[in-house]
Amino acid sequence: MAPIKLYCDFFGHNYKLTKHVTKHVKEYTCKHCKKQLTTSSNGELIELTPTYKDINFVLERIYNNRRLRLKQKTLSSSIY
Repeated sequence: MAPIKLYCDFFGHNYKLTKHVTKHVKEYTCKHCKKQLTTSSNGELIELTPTYKDINFVLERIYNNRRLRLKQKTLSSSIY
């Protein structure tokens, strides 16, 4: 068994926030073994699989486009 895996098995994972997808969806990575997690639709932490990576990528793109569109709308309405 690898020493890093043994460390996480004994002491638990040390997750660090690695990415803000939206206000409520985030991605985390263990500092020691590099295991990745994400926030599920009901707020629980689940393993970050390739499917969830794709979902988070699309979700982030939609979220950022919406934020940009609302920001532009606010700026244009404040001019008048």
